Amino acid sequence: QVQLVESGGGLVQPGGSLRLSCAASGSVFSIYAMAWYRQAPEKQRELVARIASYGTTNYAESVKGRFTISRDNAKKTVYLQMNSLKPEDTAVYYCNRWGTEDWGQGTQVTVSS
Repeated sequence: QVQLVESGGGLVQPGGSLRLSCAASGSVFSIYAMAWYRQAPEKQRELVARIASYGTTNYAESVKGRFTISRDNAKKTVYLQMNSLKPEDTAVYYCNRWGTEDWGQGTQVTVSS
């Protein structure tokens, strides 16, 4: 089982940027695809971005061109760089080992003026 710990959330003004980090431990990291999800109040959890073990990325249409997912296998960490943030990006962001029930505790992102 993998333990995942997110960090980097916070309050930011519209148009601002944040970088989320997800540190993994407890297993081999590099062979797994990783993903970021988010859940806004009263909405279902949705996939934001995914990165394969070999680096191929996929994004939700709503974040394409604004968010970038990346990974550092040596550090067992996956990142989500979020630029041009909008109020509708406000949510709790979760890290996930793709295809498993390994989730982090979540980190709150609030975009507001």
